[in-house]
Amino acid sequence: MKRIACPFVGSLMLVALCGCNWLVPFIFVGEHKRTVPAEFNKLEGKRALVLVWAEPATLFDYPHIRTEIATYVGDRIRAGVKECEIVDPMDVEDLLQRDFDAVIDPAYTGKHFGVDYVVYIELLGFQIRDPSTPDLVQGKVSASIAVRDINADADQIGRYTLNPVNTVCPEHAPVLMSSRNALLIRRQTYELFSETVARKFYDHDVDL
Repeated sequence: MKRIACPFVGSLMLVALCGCNWLVPFIFVGEHKRTVPAEFNKLEGKRALVLVWAEPATLFDYPHIRTEIATYVGDRIRAGVKECEIVDPMDVEDLLQRDFDAVIDPAYTGKHFGVDYVVYIELLGFQIRDPSTPDLVQGKVSASIAVRDINADADQIGRYTLNPVNTVCPEHAPVLMSSRNALLIRRQTYELFSETVARKFYDHDVDL
């Protein structure tokens, strides 16, 4: 018995000297991720549009915010959801400029473009610079997200309210203001926000 045990113990000591990874159970080895299911999983193979609402003060400071947000979000949804067709945000904006009903009524806008669903984003807050600290830059976006089913019958659910989105970029602290930083942070804010919104529509993995 000693003859068998000694080589075995020696092998364990050798492994220990080389590192402990071989002694770690397989369940703890590898990438630590978990799959998050989509909040709304009905966009696959459908035609949809992204409709963004912003208050007048936000539009005054950022006149192209609706098109910019819709473009980023639409691109991310199209990349993550199979065979999802997204209406060109420029076409949507053209309608919004001509028809006030399209601004306030997602169902009206959806029917105009013949889509199955409207992803409605209501910007509750948007800023790149805080007026109280104009020498610093930090993007902040808060928004409510809902989906309108344009083809729903009267006795079916026609509106789905998803969890709101709040993004801050950079997350931990603002950076000094410069023309380059302002553009960079604005783009990164759009990317972070749009990725967060788009992930509501498809299963995705997150790090633990």
